[in-house]
Amino acid sequence: MEIPQDIKDALDEKVFVHLATLNPDGSPQVSVVWVGRDGDKVLVSTAAGRIKPRNIAHDPRVGLSFTPTNEPYKNIVLQGTVTKTAEDGTWLIDALNGKYVGVPVYPDRPGEVRVNYEIAIDSIGSWG
Repeated sequence: MEIPQDIKDALDEKVFVHLATLNPDGSPQVSVVWVGRDGDKVLVSTAAGRIKPRNIAHDPRVGLSFTPTNEPYKNIVLQGTVTKTAEDGTWLIDALNGKYVGVPVYPDRPGEVRVNYEIAIDSIGSWG
């Protein structure tokens, strides 16, 4: 699905996104995440061994919600599917650290394996 330009612009800002995944018992698990974007795909990085990778491996459907930084009474909800999972290094978390913190390299955590996700958006809702 093509993401409208105003939502792409909002995702490109330093917006904090709530990522919902499904636990194996079907209950929701929500985490605040940093996001990037590659065209109409939303990018998220996490670390192996956390709950998100386990849940996404079990069920790749996710929900994302956020409030644009310049519109505090607006809510945007994206539903999608993780279409690509990669343990391909720190390139994404480094880029996100630059976006959110202003430092181009994420602090080294010895032994940590980064897991990067590409999310294809299936539906979009907006209120406010």
